[in-house]
Amino acid sequence: MADFTHAWKSGKGQRTARITFATPELLWQVLTAKRWELLKALCGAGPVSIREAARRVNRDVKAVHGDVTALLSAGLLSRTDGGAVEFPFGAVKVEFLLQAA
Repeated sequence: MADFTHAWKSGKGQRTARITFATPELLWQVLTAKRWELLKALCGAGPVSIREAARRVNRDVKAVHGDVTALLSAGLLSRTDGGAVEFPFGAVKVEFLLQAA
C-alpha cells in the first residue's frame, strides 16, 4: 500500500500507480474478462454513473455494480465526490514473470 500511495502522490500532473498481486491467480480473480472490458470502456471516459458504465458494456446494472465495487477495492477505479466512478489512469500495464522452479 505504501508503494501505491507514493506512486499516486509522485505523479507529476499524471496519476500513476503500481498495484501488485501476490499471485497471477489473484490477478485473474480481480481482473476478470468482464472487469477488463469495463476498464476499457471507462478508460478516457471521465466520471460516469454505474448505470452509464453498464450501458457502455451492455450489461446488467447489478452485475456492473459488483464489478465496480471489486475494482474500487483493488484501486483500479475511483469514486468522485458526486458518486460517479472513473478510471483515473491513461493506461494499464499488466506484467508478470513466470519462472522455472
